[in-house]
Amino acid sequence: MTLGSLLARYTVFGLCIFITLLTFPFLSSAGWLWPLTLLAGALSLLGIYDLAQRRHAVRRNYPIIGNIRYLVEEIRPEIRQYLLEGDDDKLPYSRAQRSLVYQRAKDTVSESPFGTLLDVYGNGYEFIGHSSRPALDVDPARFRITIGGPQCTEPYSASVFNISAMSFGALSANAIRALNKGAKMGGFAHDTGEGGISPYHREFGGDLIWEIGSGYFGCRTRDGRFDPERFAREAQSPQVKMIEIKLSQGAKPGHGGILPKGKVSAEIALTRGVEEGKECVSPARHSAFSTPVEMMQFIARLRELSGGKPVGFKLCLGHPWEFMGIVKAMLETGILPDFIVVDGAEGGTGAAPVEFTDHIGVPMREGLLFVHNVLVGAGLRDRIKIGAAGKVVSAFDVASTLAIGADWVNAARAFMFAIGCIQSRSCHTNRCPTGVATQDPLRQRALYVPDKAERVFNYHRNTVRALAEILASAGLEHPDQLGPHHLARRTSNTEIRLFSQIHYFARPGELLDSEAGSEFFRESWRMARADSFDPARL
Repeated sequence: MTLGSLLARYTVFGLCIFITLLTFPFLSSAGWLWPLTLLAGALSLLGIYDLAQRRHAVRRNYPIIGNIRYLVEEIRPEIRQYLLEGDDDKLPYSRAQRSLVYQRAKDTVSESPFGTLLDVYGNGYEFIGHSSRPALDVDPARFRITIGGPQCTEPYSASVFNISAMSFGALSANAIRALNKGAKMGGFAHDTGEGGISPYHREFGGDLIWEIGSGYFGCRTRDGRFDPERFAREAQSPQVKMIEIKLSQGAKPGHGGILPKGKVSAEIALTRGVEEGKECVSPARHSAFSTPVEMMQFIARLRELSGGKPVGFKLCLGHPWEFMGIVKAMLETGILPDFIVVDGAEGGTGAAPVEFTDHIGVPMREGLLFVHNVLVGAGLRDRIKIGAAGKVVSAFDVASTLAIGADWVNAARAFMFAIGCIQSRSCHTNRCPTGVATQDPLRQRALYVPDKAERVFNYHRNTVRALAEILASAGLEHPDQLGPHHLARRTSNTEIRLFSQIHYFARPGELLDSEAGSEFFRESWRMARADSFDPARL
């Protein structure tokens, strides 16, 4: 071992010990030495601990200075976000996207000076064509759709832009309050997430979409099965406008979930119907049904128990034959959901395995196109509404999602930005710095509900207003007039194509004709079964 190597490793440690030993005898006569001695002594003790501990080789070899590595590693996300990240680096949301939400939530100017920063000649650039005769007096207050098919007796008039599923437990009480109050002010819907309806969802009376997950939180028996009596009591509340069965979510489809025991407070335990201080588990699949036909029967049962309210389901698309099996069950039973929400694999959550986040599930656009085409091909699209969610931030995101098949759009993380989220990515630690995703009473106290509710309202209002301006420029008066022929993408340096030219769009009823449609759709349709989620053997 060379002298240079030893000096590099132990100089700081040795210097701290030397200063401690040198200054300690003079503390009684030279009081100004106390800070220096205490600092050197504390670092000396840290160095001794570094040499003794066995978990970190770097700290054993480089006492004191080896800790710098872990300090820098700890603050690396913040350094990157605030100093190194480009405006369009989407990790997972870009600075430009976050800034747009912040500006609209604060009701400040969101115009962009000096031209676009996007490469309009780069592959993948998208835009909506404008009309030579723009529409006049496009009123965003009319941007609503009626959800509720022929089997529903209490249809709901929904905004085209709503808050996606985020549960109490994942979010703090004050975050839920702010979101629901903002929804009440703006007349749009707030999805509860699968954690049940908490007192904070009810406090301001905003419209609720009650999500029923595999844990049946808020309507479960002691052993975790569906409780129809508890469900009926909750579902018949006037504040609950729709019921959404969650089959899967974009961030971790097919995985289920766990709320750590540290987050299962008395309030959460009461809301969910679970034991306080114990891990709260959402199973990977439902126990109330096991086949597509049984799923349709469950939908009919929920509709009856709720008093005729719209009932639908949410999924991140997986095996194509499984969704087609659900559609076959609709045809076989005559029972139709009132709506389907397509969640994209780009969706987020407080905590999910990396492999699921990165490599499981179909992205929103492809999932939406598939669901739309299957319903069209089965002759059911006009009776079932489709919602979609997946990294929606701007009015263009809303417009492009509507153009390829959705009737309305949901956003989750964008509304989190509106109430103060800074993308610290610490949702799973219970140490959210802005009080959004934590159950720590002191941390969530920082989230001032009246101010954040106003920001939720502003963000929604300004985004829908921007959507109205986009539609007017395209010569349209309502979002339901948008189609894939309005949306264009650059596919090469020399070619731009409309989405109606890029993607396959089914003809009404073509799946019912064994010889019609694309080979992929015909093959998947033959594999689909109404009596099982398993594929048929061909």
